[in-house]
Amino acid sequence: MRQLLLTYCPVFLWVFTVFHLIFLHVSFRRYGKTKNMIFLLTGFVTLGLFYDALILACGTVVPGGTILKAFSQARYISHGALIPLLFAICAYALGWKKTGKTIAWIFTGIVSVLGIAEGIFTVSELKEVAGVCRYAASEATPGWANAVSSVLSYGTVVPLMIVGIWAWIKQKTPALFLSGFFMFAFSALGPATGNFDLIFFISMPGEILMVLFFYFYGKHPNSCQK
Repeated sequence: MRQLLLTYCPVFLWVFTVFHLIFLHVSFRRYGKTKNMIFLLTGFVTLGLFYDALILACGTVVPGGTILKAFSQARYISHGALIPLLFAICAYALGWKKTGKTIAWIFTGIVSVLGIAEGIFTVSELKEVAGVCRYAASEATPGWANAVSSVLSYGTVVPLMIVGIWAWIKQKTPALFLSGFFMFAFSALGPATGNFDLIFFISMPGEILMVLFFYFYGKHPNSCQK
């Protein structure tokens, strides 16, 4: 299994990048037609995932150096800025009124600022695995930045699954729960199998399934859309 991951990692990084680019276009286009906030938020989350996948894919053809390091640092910053939008997605799925949404946006903004700070202060080092040159967080990264990174990885997905269960019961659609479940499952799969050096790759199918089920949720007639 590991050998298959090592062999096909470079190819699938480009496949994942193309998928995110297509879905980025689809999400914003659907928002333009429907004014459904789920599609708009999905589009921005996908934007961050697209940039992340693109930089990793470029690492299959671009050697490590100043340029790749600079764009990789921006990858951490964009991830920290946009992934907290999952909290806003939860608020819109719950159908919160103006006050509730305002509180949710303030909270999302605070987490995004922390995420941006985490991205700026992450100290990266060049690593190569499966033919991919990438700048990964090193041990020199401050502890608080690692803590924020963990919150962004798991603390945003668990609320999504909880709200997804509510939506499954109340709105008769499992799509939102499945988006969080697959993201959580694939994020945990790397550590569970001992492939710590391939976590960045193993988690990517979960990202694709997450945005795909966001799309299915947005299209469901019972979902809260405004």
